[in-house]
Amino acid sequence: MDVPIAANVLGTIGAVCWSIQLIPQIIINYNRHNTTGLQRSMMLLWALAGIPLGAYNIASNFNIALQVQPQILTVLSLITWIQCWHYDDKWSTTKCSVVVTTIGIIFGGVEAGLVFALRAGVKKDRHWPVVLMGVVSTLLLSAGVLRHYYDIYVHRTVRGISFIFVGIDAAGDVFSLVSVFFQPKLDILGMVIYATEFVLWCGVFACGGYFNLLPWVRMKMSERTLKRREEQREHDANEAAPERITLHQIGSSTSVFRTPSSVTHARTSLQQSAS
Repeated sequence: MDVPIAANVLGTIGAVCWSIQLIPQIIINYNRHNTTGLQRSMMLLWALAGIPLGAYNIASNFNIALQVQPQILTVLSLITWIQCWHYDDKWSTTKCSVVVTTIGIIFGGVEAGLVFALRAGVKKDRHWPVVLMGVVSTLLLSAGVLRHYYDIYVHRTVRGISFIFVGIDAAGDVFSLVSVFFQPKLDILGMVIYATEFVLWCGVFACGGYFNLLPWVRMKMSERTLKRREEQREHDANEAAPERITLHQIGSSTSVFRTPSSVTHARTSLQQSAS
């Protein structure tokens, strides 16, 4: 299905999602000044995946949005990766800047070389290297997410990762996947790349619901039940308490029963008032 406008619009939306996907994670890391639970190996694998994915998209003549998309993925992944070293291993800002800039330049040079090599191969009707780049990128992206699955299995919780980031990334995969359908030629491998990533993120969402959301809901329900029981106990205690009886001291002189002492006291009081 050859619909260039639809391919560009959907691809652009996917690229925008991938452009901002890691920003929530970067902000969370900055605010809490630690990256506990965030797998640095996942971020490095993603940064590496951007190299063959970018070469594959460019050599396949995908729309501009899909060609730019892997470059953004690599840059944001490297920023998130270097945050792990900065906050957890206390690397200085200068050291982090030098390391990430050097790696970024090397990655860019490798991708540029791959693009020229792949295009030269396509001109000679050799398409298997392009397919290989697509397969490698898929494996690297999947390995990055699967690394987080291992952490979920070990700790029985989804930790260190922003669900906003996961949602935006999954949305980017969906739009990019649909945009492939509107390319001049239906690319099966491109569909596999984005579909695989989307399915893996759905699994992370499911794990988050089971290990994080469900216990939280149970805890809140338990707190409400305990509060209601305490209120009911207080109510029952108030209902069962006997009515208070107030005793007033009444002098013996006003009593119906007269005693010798009361009579003597009354006479004395009368004599004093008369005198």
